[in-house]
This record gives sequence, C-alpha cells and structure tokens, in this order.
Amino acid sequence: MPPPTQDLIVFDAACIMCSAFARFMARHDRAARFRFVTAQSGTGQSLYLAHGLDPHDWSTNIVIVDGRAFTKLAAFCAAMRAIGWPWRALAVLKLIPTPIGNWLYDRIAANRYVIGRRSCLLPSDDLRGRILE
Repeated sequence: MPPPTQDLIVFDAACIMCSAFARFMARHDRAARFRFVTAQSGTGQSLYLAHGLDPHDWSTNIVIVDGRAFTKLAAFCAAMRAIGWPWRALAVLKLIPTPIGNWLYDRIAANRYVIGRRSCLLPSDDLRGRILE
C-alpha cells in the first residue's frame, strides 16, 4: 500500500473513546488537514498491516502526519501538535519516556471497552464528510 498523501487518523469505530477522539480531532482541526479511516475498514486493516500492527487488534490509533506514522502516546502527541494551539500544548506528553508512556497508553487501551462499545460509528457533522472509508 502506498503511503497516504494526506494526514490521516485510523481509529477503532467500535470504541467510544476512539470515536470521541476522532470527533474531537474533526471539530478542532480548523485547517481540516486530517482525514479519517476506521480500523475495521479494508483501508484501515491495510494500514495496520503496513505499519507492522495486527489488523484485528485495534488497541492503538494510527496517526499519520506528513507521511510519518505514529502509534500509542506518540500518535496522540502528533495529532495534538498538528492541530495547533491551545491543543498543541498537550504534545508535552511526548516528554514522558516512551516505555512509560506506552505502558500508560496500553492500560487505558486495555480498558477502553469498559466505558462502552458502539455497534456502528455515529459521526458528528464535522467528521462525516472527512471519513474516507
């Protein structure tokens, strides 16, 4: 699969937290630089494989900025950096050492369905027109 030519967020559409992140990004990405793909879609599955991830384990979003892919806490930080102020300030979380940040991210991801699951994505108006597949 060729690298995406635009900034992209691949997210688990069955996860309320992941879907909320996608809606947040669509609402606050004033430049509309990001497009969105669900992890469950064919494109999402291909992107997981292309980045060495299990295409059936959606415990991390993939954030692609300027052709570079990020996962786990680095993905969150890259997304925050990309949408500008005041959200850019959250990129300071990148200062957390990677093993600790990934461990924290994994703890949250392991419990994400405790908050809830969705059987289908209910996109906001901001998000609806920016979902590729």
